[in-house]
Order: sequence, then structure tokens, then C-alpha cells
Amino acid sequence: MDNIPEKGVFMKYDREYSTIKDVPQSLAKDVNNKKITGVCAGIAKHFNFSPLAVRVVAVALLIAIPVVTAVVYISASLLLPSKYY
Repeated sequence: MDNIPEKGVFMKYDREYSTIKDVPQSLAKDVNNKKITGVCAGIAKHFNFSPLAVRVVAVALLIAIPVVTAVVYISASLLLPSKYY
């Protein structure tokens, strides 16, 4: 099996052995499609969602619970690595 471990043995590295070509390896900010810092675009790319949908949800959360959303967004923008997709 070309040194591919059984499914479930190395759960942390399942994406590494994926047969899908467009699966990002890890969550990162999308530098090419960013509006502010690229966090929403990176989340959208990682989970294969529309960037507009992720941004709308982020704004809705910012209106509903502003302090928590702002802290999470700022933390993500500081902690996530940047990636050129």
C-alpha cells in the first residue's frame, strides 16, 4: 500500500494521505483572497466554503457577541500562519 498507514492509525495525518488534490494541509490565513487579515478566507478555503458566507457569519457573530468574536478573530490573525494558495 505504498507505506500509507491504515485509516485511523494516524488520525492527525489523515489529510496528508488524502486522495483529494485540493485539500489544504492545515488551517492558515489566505493571503491572496484577504479583505482584512485573511482569517475568514483561510477558514473558507480550509473547509471548502464560500468566503462570502464565512465573512457574513463573522459579521453576524461580531454583532451578536462582539467581545468574544473580536478576541477570537484577533487571536486567529496573530496565531495562524500565512499561506499563498
